[in-house]
Amino acid sequence: MLPVAARDRLHMPISNAQYVTSADKAAPTPAAEPLFAFADLRLDVVDDPSELEAEWRLLAALPRNSLHQDFDWCMAWWSTHRRAPLIVRGRMHDRTVLILPLEQAIQLTLRIATVPGGRFNNLNSGLFSADFPDPSPEELRLIVESLSKILSRSADLLLVDTLARTWGGFTHPFGRLATAEHPTRTFQLPLLRDTEQTIRQLNAKTRNRRYRIQCRRLNAVGGFDHICPGSADEQHALLDLFFQQKAQRFAAFGLPDVFQPASVRAFLHALIDRSRDGPDRILTMHAIRLREEKDGRIAAIAALSRKGGHVLCQFSSIDEGLHPEASPGDLLFRLMIEQAIEEGATVFDFGLGDQPYKRSWCTQETVLHDILLPLTRRGRLAYPVLAALPRVKAAVKKNAVLYSLMQKLRTAVSR
Repeated sequence: MLPVAARDRLHMPISNAQYVTSADKAAPTPAAEPLFAFADLRLDVVDDPSELEAEWRLLAALPRNSLHQDFDWCMAWWSTHRRAPLIVRGRMHDRTVLILPLEQAIQLTLRIATVPGGRFNNLNSGLFSADFPDPSPEELRLIVESLSKILSRSADLLLVDTLARTWGGFTHPFGRLATAEHPTRTFQLPLLRDTEQTIRQLNAKTRNRRYRIQCRRLNAVGGFDHICPGSADEQHALLDLFFQQKAQRFAAFGLPDVFQPASVRAFLHALIDRSRDGPDRILTMHAIRLREEKDGRIAAIAALSRKGGHVLCQFSSIDEGLHPEASPGDLLFRLMIEQAIEEGATVFDFGLGDQPYKRSWCTQETVLHDILLPLTRRGRLAYPVLAALPRVKAAVKKNAVLYSLMQKLRTAVSR
């Protein structure tokens, strides 16, 4: 990879067109901000994240931007995977209106600029200012040309996957660039005023009956607690126990353990270290702890992230040997949802992956898309094959025999 040093950055103008809404047509006051004009947008590449930290954190706080592009999330990934940042910055009138965190990955000898976090991201958006408008087709074409010019030194293709064309009431500015539907979707449960109203969206009678049975069965063996430890040491201990539980689960099904690499474990531990006090937390461990023994055994574990009203379950596990008849994993979701409602959250997101337990909890699903853009001649030659991969993956997942064979091959290769 050839990082673009500060002194060598390319500054690319976008277009001569201006974006003017009907509300903007009134005569501006002397103190009014300049209209958003794509002609004034300049793109460059930055390889030092600290140069952008203050502006990055401001953009990351906006509701339209995914928590997976948070400064701390990306820094944790880069530091534990030893990847070199490749950050696209868009500036206008001396303010940053766009940040697209990227890194270089090598696949089949091709250099691909992709979003840090990989398969551990549930939603990628990039970071846009509150007033960043939906560009016209011509403006979007010129943006793509500029991206090609500033990234082609380091990448043959640009890949931004798991992107929602609309999210939280916002239309993604680059949504029209999507080249394929992502093979999997995310699943959400809207959180209403209280638990009762929230559960009414589901089969409330069945759901509440199940909850009473779960509580009764665990109380019969000594009781349980929903815990979310406040100390970092306890949080790290729960994460290490999650790795053990998940490894046993993967082994039982003959699947590769995606949490096994040391870099992945270090990344998730780093997220705990980077979590700050307050309602928004980048990663917090929750668990069901049984009271039947002196030290208490952990029957179920889950990790949540929160940004604003959006609570996202990053991953979860159960101890198969601890009262499976009580479904402690399902019980933990119920308790986390209740807590999220009490804390004023508006949506509980079960993340990527179409699984029965997610559908049993969720009333909404979000279709995601991938953007794949060729940047060089090599990229253009490889584009048709790579662009077809999401459709192939989707077809394989719909075929139980092929999907099982693919999983076995993945397991064999990972050994």
